[in-house]
Amino acid sequence: MIKRRISKHIKIGNVGIGGNYPISVQSMTNTGTENTQDTIAQIRELESYRCDIVRVTVNTEKAAKSLKAIIQNVTIPVVADIHFNYLFALSSVEAGAAGLRINPGNIGDRRKIREIVAACKNTHIPIRIGVNSGSLEKGLLDKYDGDFAEAMVGSVLKHIAILEKESFYEIKISLKSTDVLTTVRAYELIASKVDYPLHVGITEAGTVFSGAIKSGIGIGILLYKGIGDTIRVSLTDDPVTEVIAGFHILRDLGLRKEGVELLSCPTCGRSEIDIVKLSKEIEKRSASIKSSIKVAIIGCVVNGPGEAMHADIGVAGGKDKSVLFSKGKVVGKYGNEEILDALISEIERITGEKTR
Repeated sequence: MIKRRISKHIKIGNVGIGGNYPISVQSMTNTGTENTQDTIAQIRELESYRCDIVRVTVNTEKAAKSLKAIIQNVTIPVVADIHFNYLFALSSVEAGAAGLRINPGNIGDRRKIREIVAACKNTHIPIRIGVNSGSLEKGLLDKYDGDFAEAMVGSVLKHIAILEKESFYEIKISLKSTDVLTTVRAYELIASKVDYPLHVGITEAGTVFSGAIKSGIGIGILLYKGIGDTIRVSLTDDPVTEVIAGFHILRDLGLRKEGVELLSCPTCGRSEIDIVKLSKEIEKRSASIKSSIKVAIIGCVVNGPGEAMHADIGVAGGKDKSVLFSKGKVVGKYGNEEILDALISEIERITGEKTR
């Protein structure tokens, strides 16, 4: 059983981070925030896939002006991502942002930081200090002899000190690299130095296939070590894929239970049904299901009945007809062209939820 690192806890809106709260899944919109309706639509789509927290960039005056309407028309907490312009941070707090992502060191002089901190204190809005290996302060890498992990930790500690000097402690931290082992070492180092909650991820991980694998390895290693209180799987794709991947990682480590766990065979010459097509369709249509269930799709009579009987719902493929199991019992035999609809109907019946 995984033993999580003991950390302080904060609240991002109604979502607890750190302490004994469940590890949450985040994503970030890729619409222009100034495109209010597009951003609202994307966040609502993320909500339907159980995303816990969403971040939006606030990098222009138009984006800042759109934020209030966005927040008012979605249900999950919205974090404003700010760089350089402290006025955008102040307007985001005023608009009702549930959190800020800033690096105090690139905001400017101490007066600007004090204004942000004062606004966040008054509204109990946490600040995430987010350091990436690709945007370290000038000269910092040389100071640590080219060691990216040490340099990121040094940067984070410097930013923390700025906030703590203003008596601000509602802080969350991230230190992300494109390199898995650098990221792991950076989080191990910071976890040994501070007890603030940690936002974990691999930055710029890549496309769905390569990025999910890279993120699964990096995030998985850290979570197995008990490090991490909230995660984002950064993928070059629809943000929904980030949420799906995030829940897969947490579920497969036993850290969260909700969702459909799909077991499907790799196919071989014994397969009697189109496992690839059937599995992809089930995965796509059941991605928004909240209930915790196990679905097995096996292509032949050798492993099919055993695997299907031990899942909540299962299909054992046959030459002309496939057998549908539910809670260990046969509920019917269906032509292979009918098995998809039968399987979807059984998922909806057991969960009481609609598939997509």
